[in-house]
Amino acid sequence: MERIVFLTGRLAHASLERVLASMDAPFDWEVREVGLQVAALMTADLIQRRVTPPVEADRIIVPGRCRGDLDALTAHYGIPVVRGPEELKDIPQFFDRAARPVDLSRHDITIIAEIVDAPQLDLPALMARAENLRAQGADVIDLGCLPSTPFPHLEDAVKALKAVGYAVSVDSLDAQELLRGGRAGADYLLSLAPDNLWVADEVASTPVLVASEPADEAALYASIEAMQKRGRAFLADTILDPVPFGFTASIVRYFRLREHFPNAPILMGIGNLTELIDADTSGINAVLFGIASELRVSAVLTTQVSGHARRAVREADVARRLMFAAREGDVLPKGMTDDLLTVHAKKPFPDTPDEIADVARAIRDPNFRIQVAADGVHIYNREGHHVARDVFDLWPKLNVGDAAHAFYLGVELANAQIAWQLGKRYAQDEPLGWGCAVDRAAQDLTAWRTPGATMQRHRNPVQTAKQSTGADPAERESTDDL
Repeated sequence: MERIVFLTGRLAHASLERVLASMDAPFDWEVREVGLQVAALMTADLIQRRVTPPVEADRIIVPGRCRGDLDALTAHYGIPVVRGPEELKDIPQFFDRAARPVDLSRHDITIIAEIVDAPQLDLPALMARAENLRAQGADVIDLGCLPSTPFPHLEDAVKALKAVGYAVSVDSLDAQELLRGGRAGADYLLSLAPDNLWVADEVASTPVLVASEPADEAALYASIEAMQKRGRAFLADTILDPVPFGFTASIVRYFRLREHFPNAPILMGIGNLTELIDADTSGINAVLFGIASELRVSAVLTTQVSGHARRAVREADVARRLMFAAREGDVLPKGMTDDLLTVHAKKPFPDTPDEIADVARAIRDPNFRIQVAADGVHIYNREGHHVARDVFDLWPKLNVGDAAHAFYLGVELANAQIAWQLGKRYAQDEPLGWGCAVDRAAQDLTAWRTPGATMQRHRNPVQTAKQSTGADPAERESTDDL
């Protein structure tokens, strides 16, 4: 049986043992302290100094926030050294995911992202908009034409985008604009109804086929059969109507389209839902891509017009990968990624009030710790332990006179209250998680990062720690508290 050594700090030792004991784990385990209080301050250098080889184990697991070069530790100990989850309560899920690895690199739906006001943008603005959409996950940039609005630089726009590697579609109700776009090299034309199907004979672009009226399924089917007889590539779209103007009926039309043409490539435009419902788009996208995945839709057309839909393309990219993995793995779309959980966390409060109180009683230093539980925001140090649901109620009890310290606590307590109100995970000195609703800079876990200093007075906490000890601040914290 595999043997795993878990490295931690004194404050987390008992909690970690309780979690591991409750798991009925398929491995032997040992929890080992490395001589510091706070596990999150652990570094690879500190581990190498304090954990003497050989370690009788098959693996060493360190806290998820441990900084430093774990490859160097692996070489030093001769066994794998890996980061665990950031929260020890997530260890069971960590091992469950390791046992069932999920590949979110694959998908089978093309995202076509529309620039809805393309005629009103000059080429630099169009290129900038396209780059942003591609960065969020778009595969094709759709130039949306506007009724009765000239687009004199349409050809230049298509050619400029194609010159730097974009796939391009042109979206217009005007057959002449579609012709111009196709002749300029557009990859797709949106959309060809039966009365302008002739455009497909004039250009090489892949047409998106629609009926003149969405309910006229026979006309759409006739266009599909005509393209199939010609051996032409196409996408078929039966139009997704908004709520409450036929949404359910339009879903049924897509189902019938798939039944009638089991292998035909289908496009689904989802902007009528994401843009026209005052609800967070992450959930809407999740459901729509679940439907699209079941129907084996080939492409989705989406937009980012309304302010609340500003991350619709990024959400679509996450959703298509999630739903592909669920379908191909024959599993529910759960436990694979939290990127679409933008507002609430599934398990927002990993620690109970009693567990926090146990830790608070062990504190012997003046630094404030902040945690969130179901009963509110907790803040504690050696002077006391306070809980409130409105963090303004905590201020009179903290006795903080230093402006920099007060500012730090204000920021952290505000984050903690938001986390409690919304049911989100909170970790002191870490930004709140908003899933794919915000861009997140990649963390370099090989580099040391200073934790938020609660007791530093107008000085750089990293420089102060290093100057006073000649070691990293984790080392200083541990020796001060021994």
